[in-house]
Amino acid sequence: MIDKYRKLFNQQFSAQKYAAFQQDIADDFDYVPTFRIAESPFFISEELKKQLIEGSEQVIAFITQPNFKEQTERALALNTRVPNEDEHTTFLAIDFGICEEEGKVIPKLIEVQGFPSLFNFQQVLFGKFKKQYPFLADLTPYISGISESEYARIIEEAICNGHAKENVILLEIEPEKQNTKIDFYYCRRELGVPIVCVTELVKKGKQLFYTDVSGREILVKRIYNRVIFDELELRKDLKLNFSFSDELDVEWAGHPNWFFRISKYILPMLKGPYFIETTLLSELNEIPSDLENYVLKPLFSFSGSGVIFHVTKEDIEAVQEKDLYILQKKVNYIPILQAPDGKVKVEVRVLCVWQKDAAAPTLLCNLVRLSRGEMIGVKFNKDKDWVGGSLGLFEK
Repeated sequence: MIDKYRKLFNQQFSAQKYAAFQQDIADDFDYVPTFRIAESPFFISEELKKQLIEGSEQVIAFITQPNFKEQTERALALNTRVPNEDEHTTFLAIDFGICEEEGKVIPKLIEVQGFPSLFNFQQVLFGKFKKQYPFLADLTPYISGISESEYARIIEEAICNGHAKENVILLEIEPEKQNTKIDFYYCRRELGVPIVCVTELVKKGKQLFYTDVSGREILVKRIYNRVIFDELELRKDLKLNFSFSDELDVEWAGHPNWFFRISKYILPMLKGPYFIETTLLSELNEIPSDLENYVLKPLFSFSGSGVIFHVTKEDIEAVQEKDLYILQKKVNYIPILQAPDGKVKVEVRVLCVWQKDAAAPTLLCNLVRLSRGEMIGVKFNKDKDWVGGSLGLFEK
């Protein structure tokens, strides 16, 4: 999208540099991430940046409405409600596919999540790219004119809220088995926050405790929540010593209820040029005759789980809980990033934090996914290069 930097990057790129880049990440924890990290950043033009900001601000305008909780109460009725919900989400991730409409490039909202993403890893990733390609120092992944140190401060404040680090935990289901654990490692390294499995917490009264590496029992005052309830529901083998529905004396960095409120649940409510025609199955008057132009998605799944890309009439009729699925119009992802051997499709996730005294979320950084497959996602991009996780860079 910025020809000057794209040409410069492609001229300097080599398989050796990419291998060194990968090794630099692996060396930090003697660990190779299980998801593919792409060869290149995405150079985002000023025009596309303005569109991404405008689209994000329209999503934010919707979720900051005074009656937003009332509009999304049904989302909680369909799921596990966790007590002591705060006034607003802490984290916000807004996913845009870079598409073509009437011959013009336009970002289209694919998904929105009131849930954290790879906030720590993305900051490190920029440094790893700069080490191999020093000219990238002229660019930035940060959106609102913030510095790298300001970004780090905002993330630390959002996760820790001033508590002693030992009293803040990153909570996940078997964190060592998660694809995103590289982000957990950087979070622990940068913030000193321990990584704890849900099975390791012990409840005493309304308090939660974990045991640290020295065998001490430590009180949990704040939870940086990375648990996806979809996964938790499937893991009947796990034995928890507490329930998320318990009344607990604990703060949440990302209260679980916001995962449901700000989700695909709100997509049918969003109208405008950056939003896709989306219908809740329970509100579908008739099944479209051109189903090849639609995709069927469960409302509260994560990482593309349960999505039916080649949807049929039988697929729709087979859905029992129609309140839990949407039918979404497909969009035309445009191959836009110039790789050495062709062009690649792009999705940009705008990463936001809603600071506790702010009127609205702040747009901070981004995450990019590159794809040559039918869809963005690992299973559609096996054995391909110039695909996977990356980040977008803007001119300063």
